[in-house]
Amino acid sequence: MAKILCVLYPDPQAGYPPKYIRDLQPSLKGPYAEELLSLPEKIRPSEAVVKHENEIYEAFLKEQKNQLLGCVSGKLGLEKWCKDNGHELIVVSDKDGKDSDFDKYLPEADVFITQPFWPAYLTKERIQKAKNLKIAITAGIGSDHVDLKAAAEAGISVVEATGSNSISVAEHIVMMALSLVRNYLPAHALARNGVWNIADCVSRSYDLANMRFGAVGSGRIGYAVLKRMKAFGCELHYTQRHRLPEAVEKELGLTFHKTPEEMAPHMDIISAHIPLYPQTRNLFNEAFFAKVNHGTYFINCARGELVDMDALKKAQEEGKIAAYAGDVWFPQPAPADHPWRTMPFNGMTPHMSGTSLSAQARYISITHEMLKNFLAGKPIPEDYYIVKGDQLSGTGAQSYKL
Repeated sequence: MAKILCVLYPDPQAGYPPKYIRDLQPSLKGPYAEELLSLPEKIRPSEAVVKHENEIYEAFLKEQKNQLLGCVSGKLGLEKWCKDNGHELIVVSDKDGKDSDFDKYLPEADVFITQPFWPAYLTKERIQKAKNLKIAITAGIGSDHVDLKAAAEAGISVVEATGSNSISVAEHIVMMALSLVRNYLPAHALARNGVWNIADCVSRSYDLANMRFGAVGSGRIGYAVLKRMKAFGCELHYTQRHRLPEAVEKELGLTFHKTPEEMAPHMDIISAHIPLYPQTRNLFNEAFFAKVNHGTYFINCARGELVDMDALKKAQEEGKIAAYAGDVWFPQPAPADHPWRTMPFNGMTPHMSGTSLSAQARYISITHEMLKNFLAGKPIPEDYYIVKGDQLSGTGAQSYKL
């Protein structure tokens, strides 16, 4: 019997939903699978992996239907399976502070599962206390809440549902780009408040077409964003550690820049899609914002700590940044007085881009598969690994540094 600890976000304030506005989830077949298989080779899942993910997703939907499973009452849909197979499932949301439920149950856990949207930070100190812990599973994308070096030293495997919600996040970013550039949120607020002043609505509204869009990072999320922004007629630029193949650059009309700082002065919109590790923490700082054009739009749906909070606030006050949008904060949840909540013309949301009901079905079905394989002693696909043994592996080897 294994003891499985899940740290999930709290239930809706109005209670767990008794019904949903839609009865069905879309299939992963057709265009969705085709997009995954059209990714550049370095970030493309194998055809066998895509086919297998389709199969487990369709099977998952037949069993779970359309439910909010990412919160505490949803229990990632694991309750029945754990009970039927003799495993103990502990689900909590209280994760911060030395007396948290997370700290209470972690020392005895064999398996730890959390989500990037409500991250429970598996620090070196916590790893040292977790004597039974064998694997940390991220239900979603991004495992920077785990001290990867400490996990590797302790022989704890770290895996995540790689690529499961990349398109969900990409759609959120495109929505934010449109909302900022077209001044949608202030205009909507005027309409809700009974105001009909078109001049106020359009005084900050522009067309997205022909704007220069720069992606900092073009992995699965960044690449999906670039493909979608091409459809709006944007001039596309990107920067990342591993340059994309020439054929891909030509297909999308991409211009490559060696560094974010080199790209910044040439952009109208900048969007971040890179993982967080020591070298990228506060990458977007005062020196970076000094290089951007006056009136640049900035979007970050990657990790909150990529951005120096005070530097961004100052850049907007000076007019270097016209508006900021994102769904990642530090800490998470963000305190009520966090300056990003009240910056003028911000388009911030709670960390929700990758946990739509559609995304949940995808990343939870993969999480189930990883958990079941691990407990049965079966191999977990290499794509899903961040840490394996004492080193980075799979996606981790491409995305992180120890």
